[in-house]
Amino acid sequence: MPILSVLLKKHKLKLGIALTLFIVWLFCLPNALFNQPTSTVALSANGQLMGARIAKDGQWRFPAMDTIPYKYEQCILLFEDEYFYQHPGFNPISILKAIHHNITKKSRRGGSTITQQVIRLSRGHRKRNYAEKLIELVQATRLEARFSKNEILRLYASHTPYGGNVVGLETAAWRYFGISAKDLSWGQTATLAVLPNAPALIFPGKNDNALLKKRNRLLQKLHDKKILDATELELALLEPLPQKPLPLPNFSPHLTERIQHEHTGKQIRTTIDATLQKRLNRLAKAHHQSLAKNEINNLAILVLDVTTRNVLAYVGNAPNTDTEAYFVDIINKKRSTGSTLKPLLFAALMDEGQILPNTLVKDIPTVINGYQPENFTNTYAGAVPASNALARSLNIPAVRLLQAYGLQKFYNKLQQVQLPSLNKPASHYGLPLILGGAEATLWELTAAYANMASVVNHFSKNSSTYRVHEFKPPNYLANQTYNFGNDQEDATVYSAGAIFETLQALRKVNRPKGEENWHFFSDSQPLAWKTGTSFGFKDAWAIGVTPKYAIGVWAGNADGEGRPGLTGITAAAPLLFKALQQLPQSGWFATPYDDLMELPICDKSGFEASPLCEKTNKTYVPLAAKKGLNCPYHQQLSLDETGAFQVNANCYPIENIVTKPWFVLPATMAFYYEKQSSEYKSPPPFLSNCGEFNQQELVFLYPRKGETLVLPKDLGNQTQEVLVKVAHKLEDLPVHWYLDEGYVGTTTQFHELLLPLKPMSYKLSVMDDNGNLITQNLRVITTGMER
Repeated sequence: MPILSVLLKKHKLKLGIALTLFIVWLFCLPNALFNQPTSTVALSANGQLMGARIAKDGQWRFPAMDTIPYKYEQCILLFEDEYFYQHPGFNPISILKAIHHNITKKSRRGGSTITQQVIRLSRGHRKRNYAEKLIELVQATRLEARFSKNEILRLYASHTPYGGNVVGLETAAWRYFGISAKDLSWGQTATLAVLPNAPALIFPGKNDNALLKKRNRLLQKLHDKKILDATELELALLEPLPQKPLPLPNFSPHLTERIQHEHTGKQIRTTIDATLQKRLNRLAKAHHQSLAKNEINNLAILVLDVTTRNVLAYVGNAPNTDTEAYFVDIINKKRSTGSTLKPLLFAALMDEGQILPNTLVKDIPTVINGYQPENFTNTYAGAVPASNALARSLNIPAVRLLQAYGLQKFYNKLQQVQLPSLNKPASHYGLPLILGGAEATLWELTAAYANMASVVNHFSKNSSTYRVHEFKPPNYLANQTYNFGNDQEDATVYSAGAIFETLQALRKVNRPKGEENWHFFSDSQPLAWKTGTSFGFKDAWAIGVTPKYAIGVWAGNADGEGRPGLTGITAAAPLLFKALQQLPQSGWFATPYDDLMELPICDKSGFEASPLCEKTNKTYVPLAAKKGLNCPYHQQLSLDETGAFQVNANCYPIENIVTKPWFVLPATMAFYYEKQSSEYKSPPPFLSNCGEFNQQELVFLYPRKGETLVLPKDLGNQTQEVLVKVAHKLEDLPVHWYLDEGYVGTTTQFHELLLPLKPMSYKLSVMDDNGNLITQNLRVITTGMER
């Protein structure tokens, strides 16, 4: 110990200097060597370059490489630093040779190792002198202590300039050869190995000979070192030099832009299927050319994997559109939903037992608090099976069913389904919500259909259970997988049975022109799909789902301009089915029997059969049908012996009365239904001497009882013609109209009349030739008047 103490005192200054130098050396490198911004790079699921966006400083600089290709490693070591794996960061022999060369020769020669060059690149454009050289040497040794040789080589390859605004090996490989660095040939790799030594040689048409000689000398050296055989050398020498920089791949431009916004400066491997994406690009381009004839300029396609919710294809807009709107990514833009929410209401109604799949629902003229929905065809079916109303996308049944289910309750369901674009209160949307009175994105709607399909898949495959977090947004990140939560017995939003029956109904939707006979072909894919058209023909939707895939298509104009003929069935559906043809077969959904029950269903009404129903079918329906929806439309009629008249015990011998069950719809429904169905037969009339007065022979269609008619405010007290309608079971019987006891006209067959009305109250009366009379008080106001 005394000797050590003496030595410390004697060499205290030297030790202090040494310690100081060590500390300086230890902290001579910054934490991050390179702080320059990098390009945003998007890769497909299999690693193909989909697109890239230039870095903020105007340089094409891809993020740092993960691995170094073997060919590049061999080329760069032989050309720049043959003893890279032996030296500590600098090569004394190379430095001495460089000094001797520079003293004795007119040309300049460097002795820097790859490690020193990494330091020089990290320090930016500093003036070259011996002091700077010394700093680089010291920092190079520290770099060797901090990083492995492989990491240093990756730093060099990632930050080496290649002429112009091209930085890094991977960037240069794409810009000069149009391929990834790992796919470069020996000749291409050798070119990029020698290029940083003299980047000015890359300009096409200039210095080609000089670049060629440098490359060929390196190739020969590789042959001499037994890295290349004679054949490989011969082929490499024949390879042409690069010319002007090539454009980077850009086959998913809108997703690349999205990644640029959400993951700026990073390399993102996506879930995109490159082959599918390119096929859909071609389909979108061809379909756009067809739509453009009608001045429809934009479209979008989104394909999701139902199991994972991964995005498989992302066509944000029609490729090669010449308008500014091409740069708009339609997929994440809010648009009117049209009829695309109707399946969600259908499932909700079945989930609560309010309807069965084929329950007859009303399709009659309807006015609700001044709101009068109309079907697309401006016709009425009177009564229509619920599944058929969904398949035909009838508006009036949808509005009436929404009112019956509850607007707020349905709005709450939509929130659970993950439609964040619906961010206003339910009252803001009102009943038009179901017809496109709300906005959502293709991103959200396609995911909603995929989520519902996944509910059925999981229920059928996992002991009839549901996952807690089943409803998820789409995902395009390859390194991200969703946790859908634990299994549970109760459904989170919709039951599997209700969803399955909804999908069954959507499978029956008529396919677009050219696809009518799809079910005759064994290779045709079954698809549950729905179209939508917004008010004013501004948005056309078509969304379809199979057990494996969900496809969403939108067509229209990004600026919101409507066009005649811009409908879901004509503008979007054809592209939906062309996209479907590019996907592998999916089959159809497994039937979730544990969430279904078999019931006898009335063949005519679609309700649970009552004892009066003549024909029934045993059908699987959701378990919610336990609540019981017995057929309300079959009645027991008392008829005479001929069956031609209704009678009763007061007017006909009781022993001769024949009872018979009869399918009877309310008058308004029957009025329209019998025009559509030749099988419907109205109940026979009462025998004349029975004295029955059937008030239902004649019924008001519009206005309805208690309804107030609203005239535009700017008309003041001026008279305006208002259409009034009644229905009569006997079409040929004349109907006479009276307003405040004054006769105003007679109608036959079509009982509609235009009445000149002012804002005031009236009494409207209608009588037929048989003496049937109906009256109704009618109130007419202007907008803004108290109701």
